[in-house]
Amino acid sequence: MRLRVIGCNGSFAGTESAASSYLVEHDDASGRTWRVLFDLGSGAFGPLQKAIDPAQLDAVVISHLHPDHYLDLTGLEVFWAYNERTDLPQLPLYGPAALPARIRAVMDRPDDVPDGVTDVPFGYRTITDGARLEIGPLSITARAVVHPVESYGFRIEADGEVLAYSGDSDACASLEELAAGADLFLCEAGYIEERDDRFTGVHLTGRRAGEAAMRAGVRRVVLTHIPCWTDPAVPEREAREVCDLPLCVAQPFDVYEVVPRDGDDATFTA
Repeated sequence: MRLRVIGCNGSFAGTESAASSYLVEHDDASGRTWRVLFDLGSGAFGPLQKAIDPAQLDAVVISHLHPDHYLDLTGLEVFWAYNERTDLPQLPLYGPAALPARIRAVMDRPDDVPDGVTDVPFGYRTITDGARLEIGPLSITARAVVHPVESYGFRIEADGEVLAYSGDSDACASLEELAAGADLFLCEAGYIEERDDRFTGVHLTGRRAGEAAMRAGVRRVVLTHIPCWTDPAVPEREAREVCDLPLCVAQPFDVYEVVPRDGDDATFTA
């Protein structure tokens, strides 16, 4: 399994990175590559096109309905609807129940056009806590996590490899459950200690991300969702103070191999 970082900025796109978007790829036994995109935040559709032809996507999974995680679905909708390939099926799109209405409003599409008709290129599927998604060889478990809006983290498994993605979350038991024993933990660290103490139930700090990783017993950690106004070295330092695992901060177009426990860690940048 491979994790490709499309965008990793928190809150909005910056000058160096789009907002949150992560591509998971896995080759099945026949050699066919499956591609599932987790989130497509503001500014991310452009760099996605540098990484792959978006027509190669098998599904998109949206963690929650803040613009820095879903807004560039509007570009993907236009791409999919007007693509010169007339054989493209509806693209499976998983997310909170309100997602179809939110996209319809942004696109100024009339309410009386039902989702799923031929001029709507997405096949919407609702995520709930504990939902299991089976997409090709990928088995994905969604868990509700702590954030001001309905928000999910994900555990992605295939052929004994485990990738966990926090979505946006503060510390909570469900976050550690989905990350338990993961080979790679993609974990947000949008806040820093002391500066952001007045906000609770929104984001992890680097310290809380590191503590969660240690309690969950993961093997490797990639910190992400760091906003433009934060020096990434600060949450990284906070995490390293409490976490002695291989750890780094996500950068656009990073590629991480999700190596199982008996595999080789050499491909991980720490």
